[in-house]
Amino acid sequence: MLPQTLFQKTTVNSIIHHFCIVFAVLWLFHGSLIAQQAPDEWEAVSISVEEIDYPHPVSFYDFAILGKDVRMAYMDIPPNGSPNGRTVVLLHGLNFFGEYWAGTIEALTEVGYRVIVPDQIGFGRSSKPVIPYSFQKKAANTKALLDELGVSRAVILGHSMGGMLATRFAYSYPETTEKLVLVNMIGKQDFRLLRGWQSTQEIYQSEMNRTYGDILQQQQNYYVEWKPEYEKYVRIHYGWLQSADWPQMAMVRALNRQMVYSQPVALEFAHLQVPALILSGREDGPDFAENARNTAEAIPDAELILLENVGHNPHLEAPARFHRKLIKNLDE
Repeated sequence: MLPQTLFQKTTVNSIIHHFCIVFAVLWLFHGSLIAQQAPDEWEAVSISVEEIDYPHPVSFYDFAILGKDVRMAYMDIPPNGSPNGRTVVLLHGLNFFGEYWAGTIEALTEVGYRVIVPDQIGFGRSSKPVIPYSFQKKAANTKALLDELGVSRAVILGHSMGGMLATRFAYSYPETTEKLVLVNMIGKQDFRLLRGWQSTQEIYQSEMNRTYGDILQQQQNYYVEWKPEYEKYVRIHYGWLQSADWPQMAMVRALNRQMVYSQPVALEFAHLQVPALILSGREDGPDFAENARNTAEAIPDAELILLENVGHNPHLEAPARFHRKLIKNLDE
């Protein structure tokens, strides 16, 4: 039997120990809550991102879709130095727009490439009609823009959702596609085989219910190591939530997410008639590397380059390595 004084001392120490644990847990939880709150100074961002500086002048290509007049924003950047006579088209992903290609534009124009960067309809500074969206129409819009600019042949590079669009473009317009480059493409498998269907209304409601915490987690998942400069895109997405036009933007996003689910391009890999490069960050989900290898095997003339310790956005996370590999491959 323990002496009474020792028993009392042990009990007091036990209480203090447990109190410290509880306090630490509460403090960590409090810190987590703080992390889920946007800074007070963050204000609304327009759904056409007029407040966001683009790295080069933006022009507009006007046409009509389903009787609606629309404007397709794009940047057309000439070579900075000796032109090599070649053009690269950069296609953005679902959660971004043409502005985020700034570093890639600089890297390519420095070595002689002309670079064309469209904001697809529904994104960036382009019109955002509430219409059914399709990869086929996006590819046709991009082809029409290239025709307007007098570009008969180009390297077509697509990131994330833009990789699905680039695949459809190369499949539909092989004569225009000098080479297909897929950067951390989504849709390497048919999403309909991986998860159940949701109605557009359900997807729209999930967009309307987005929070700062949802946006932050989504953006953080894109990188192996989070850096302060990536917060810019958290700021933009959160700013859209504060905009009076957010319901329109939410529906446009829902319609594009439905397109990604319902319009697979994976069956087109085997029928591509152009050389292809899969250049991606390796750490983009647990099965990414395996799916990337399967895609490279499915495309008749494809090369695979995976960048170690890099996530979904290699052109932002490891720009020097990404651009060196890209330019070396294009020059070869």
